[in-house]
Amino acid sequence: MLEYWNPLMERMPVEELEKMQERKLKNLVNYVYQHSEFYKKRFDDAGVRPEEIQTLDDLKKLPFTYKGDLRDTYPTGMFCVPNEQLVRFHVSSGTTGKPTVVGYTKSDIDGWTTSLARAMTSIGVGRGDIIQVGYGYGLFTGGLGAHYGAEEIGATVLPASSGNTERQIELMQDLNSSIIACTPSYFLFMNEVADKANISIEKDTNLRVGIFGAEPWSEEMRARIEQATGIKAYDIYGTSELSGPLFTECQFQDGIHIWADQFLIEVIDPETGEQLKEGERGELVITTLFKEALPLIRYRIGDITVINKQPCRCGRTHPRIMRVLGRADDMLIIRGINVFPGQIESVLMNIPEVGEHFMIVVDRVNELDVMKVQIEMTDEAFSDKVNDIIILEKKVSSALKSVLNITVKVELVESGTIPRSMGKAKRVTDNRKL
Repeated sequence: MLEYWNPLMERMPVEELEKMQERKLKNLVNYVYQHSEFYKKRFDDAGVRPEEIQTLDDLKKLPFTYKGDLRDTYPTGMFCVPNEQLVRFHVSSGTTGKPTVVGYTKSDIDGWTTSLARAMTSIGVGRGDIIQVGYGYGLFTGGLGAHYGAEEIGATVLPASSGNTERQIELMQDLNSSIIACTPSYFLFMNEVADKANISIEKDTNLRVGIFGAEPWSEEMRARIEQATGIKAYDIYGTSELSGPLFTECQFQDGIHIWADQFLIEVIDPETGEQLKEGERGELVITTLFKEALPLIRYRIGDITVINKQPCRCGRTHPRIMRVLGRADDMLIIRGINVFPGQIESVLMNIPEVGEHFMIVVDRVNELDVMKVQIEMTDEAFSDKVNDIIILEKKVSSALKSVLNITVKVELVESGTIPRSMGKAKRVTDNRKL
């Protein structure tokens, strides 16, 4: 049975949604022009006046906003409200320079919570469920975002955070967790630890749904997770600049619903900035329509995806984005060929002898780019016969070349060799940047 958090909004006719978006866009443009010195200057420099924005088609007249803008105006130079109106800050890790700081009013938190309440309801999660939140709590948005959304729909929250994996599994059993929310790589590690303790996620726990995100993962990885643990695995999406986790797929697992009354989405050519048509792959751009403290106009997310506006079987009329292939800045260029880590994962997960953990290592040798993929074998496939290993390496290398169109060196290693992650998995070491 299909369920909705707000059926009138979620099933609103597209024409009405677009009228609402136009009205909210005009209000937003006027709001930021009056309350943000940053956007006033950005609009003036671009020669755009708020009164020129009347329709959704006028959106492309507005300048883009970049993550670098948040760093350049650190900590609160882009905010539209004074600090005394804020109820919370979240701060990114800032591993590549100044962190990004996002402030929230009470209304912003309510909008974020509503987005997740709709999303969680769309995958059949609600009152009676026990949601074990394995995303990090604190400055990172994942833990608190999932926490507030789960409480809003009446579920019981187990705020486990990440790490302490044996304890997580024990609590999952003892408290009858039915939902797990964490990164897919951490859940795979959790399943690995459970196996070593002779605990079956499928048979020895009540877990039925996984809400996985914070890192790109493939359809093939989903199939591996569902087959190994017996749960339904759903994709969750968001970014710390927007409000952390915000959207999920519905029960049909056919794209992530983006709430059109809260956000305007575009896909653009990452090189030219030109808007692309529905179905064309490009960089996701999002405009917030409800935020008070830090509204963002045409914010370039950096994720590569496709917009799907076709009717969904669930009855929701809001547009969807299809599974994120990767980030534009995560794309590797190897001898002129564009390679995303997600493409490699997709290939590997279709090879039964290969485990779930791998590492991509890129070097430059004699002025040529060389890519090696270190891959764990499953325990069943591991062999002490050199010839067996060579045959499997050739099989994997051939499969990768057929998809990537470049030769990849494959190094098979024993299970447990590649470091595990409690949060986002590190898949790439690019020694060319060192």
